[in-house]
Amino acid sequence: MKRALLVIDVQNEYFVGKLPISYPSNHLSNILRVMDVAVQQNMPIILVQHTFAGDDAPFFKRDSYEWQLHPEVGDRHSDLQLEKNYPGCFTGTELEAWLRSHGIETVVIAGYMSHMCCDTTARQAMHLDFAVEFLSDATGTLPVSNGAGSVTGEEMHRSILVAQQMMISQVMTTDEWVDRVYVPARLDAPHLSEDRTLV
Repeated sequence: MKRALLVIDVQNEYFVGKLPISYPSNHLSNILRVMDVAVQQNMPIILVQHTFAGDDAPFFKRDSYEWQLHPEVGDRHSDLQLEKNYPGCFTGTELEAWLRSHGIETVVIAGYMSHMCCDTTARQAMHLDFAVEFLSDATGTLPVSNGAGSVTGEEMHRSILVAQQMMISQVMTTDEWVDRVYVPARLDAPHLSEDRTLV
């Protein structure tokens, strides 16, 4: 089952901007870990970056510091970088065509926000007959209050994971995912330590 890792919208907006991700803890370190494991396993990595068009964009304004990818993500290897304008990574992008052309059967979801772009992309992928693995601790969200009510980040995240697991994705932790995909490297190649970090 050939996989591709989607790293969705890991942009500075979620760290120093108007949308600080707060749940779960260690979300960024887990994202970096799965990227490193994907490189070691020769798994394609696709970086996705959200852009709101127009000078009055509330966030993710093109070329702003907040719009840029988090440096620890942007400096890592990727096989494709996409820009999107909607929550779903498949809408208005070349993502589906690229996945098909590379024989990808499973997409792995990491990034932000679990309840918005990650959730939407996972649903789109399932509708397009891709298998989906949704990483519970390498995705993240924040508390939300609006006219419909209020939820904590934990409540939002947990409800999305439960909904995803019903029939859309296989939800798993980073540890579980690494155990699933890990194949020992050759002695002369980069390899994973006992805690499954790349060394």
